[in-house]
Amino acid sequence: MRIAVTAENNHGLDSQVAQHFGHAPYFILVDVDEGVVARVQGLANPFAGAHEPGQIPAFIQQQQAKVMLSGGMGGRAIQFFEQAGIQAATGATGTVRQALESFLGGTLRDAAPCAEHGHGHGHGSC
Repeated sequence: MRIAVTAENNHGLDSQVAQHFGHAPYFILVDVDEGVVARVQGLANPFAGAHEPGQIPAFIQQQQAKVMLSGGMGGRAIQFFEQAGIQAATGATGTVRQALESFLGGTLRDAAPCAEHGHGHGHGSC
């Protein structure tokens, strides 16, 4: 299973989880096989500066991720991930490694939208 995690830097599993999904500078892609990390890859977010609704979920889908972990995410982004068949989970904190451990351990499972900014495309204020 491939899991994508929003990140502030490109330090693999030691990257800090980005709290604002849409402006995360990086995504860390982690391939997990039977609960064991098999591969880690960092990708720059091509839409960190500006993006249209749905662009980042489509980008993550192109990377063949089945799960998206982030600190915070707006409601529209969560809907786009659901439509793409990708499980989104919010509330991730600490490092990518800690977020993965929380997800794989069952304590990080659900996505709740952040309070909306009101400019229409689902950015949260967390």
